[in-house]
Amino acid sequence: MSNSRPHVVAVPHRHVEPRRITFEFEGTPRHWFGGNRVASVAVDALNLLFPAGERFFVRAVRHHAALVDDPELRAQIRGFMGQEVRHGLEHERFFTTLERQGFEIQRFLRFFERVGFAFVEPRTSPALRLSVTVALEHFTAHLAELALREGLVEAMHPSVRALITWHAIEEIEHKSVAFDVLRAVDDRFALRVAGMAVACALLGGFFSVAFVDLLLQDLAMGRTAETSGRLPFDLRRVGLVRAVRRYLTPGFHPDQRDHEALLAQHREALRPAA
Repeated sequence: MSNSRPHVVAVPHRHVEPRRITFEFEGTPRHWFGGNRVASVAVDALNLLFPAGERFFVRAVRHHAALVDDPELRAQIRGFMGQEVRHGLEHERFFTTLERQGFEIQRFLRFFERVGFAFVEPRTSPALRLSVTVALEHFTAHLAELALREGLVEAMHPSVRALITWHAIEEIEHKSVAFDVLRAVDDRFALRVAGMAVACALLGGFFSVAFVDLLLQDLAMGRTAETSGRLPFDLRRVGLVRAVRRYLTPGFHPDQRDHEALLAQHREALRPAA
């Protein structure tokens, strides 16, 4: 199906509203995730990808918004973009904390912008960029569920726990928005597969570079008083391969996983910070 013939999709009402929360990171230790170097650096590496990545998601979805006729989906698109903009701003504020801890991050950020958004993005079609966005949104929703359902946030320093909990809640709230935009404008399964392939390559590549760069810097700075040497979770529970398989199943839709009880539990925990 081409972009010139939008497909009518039924979109249920979903709560997709941005929350205006500002987080304070003063006193965040370098090994803030269960006192573990590897876990802390891994999430710090993801943090470096979030702000520019969130802006890419907004551009990809906004490009197709005019093709969406359903008023419910159009309202959800506005909520999606508002949430993503706020995520980018708050994660970017955490950059100052990383630099205060001794990390040099501007080198990677320049590389990320130059390769990902100055070189790759202009050389891909709007439809593929949207499909890549949908695939990456699937990963963020999967990781958000993992963080909340498996209690990983409980092992985090309170300053970062609040940020990750808020981000995870909103990622799950808008988990279906970009997917429904893609269904509405171009519902080819082949396009969805291509988007996942490109997303895996880009996310894997950029994350690996950021992780190795930060880990080498962290090792050079030495251990800290809170370093425990133990991962706060079992890596086998991450389940990224299962997430990809689920996404590539014909008939897949993000709403097939019910997160309402999980969201209700953690929205309540977040309320005092709002």
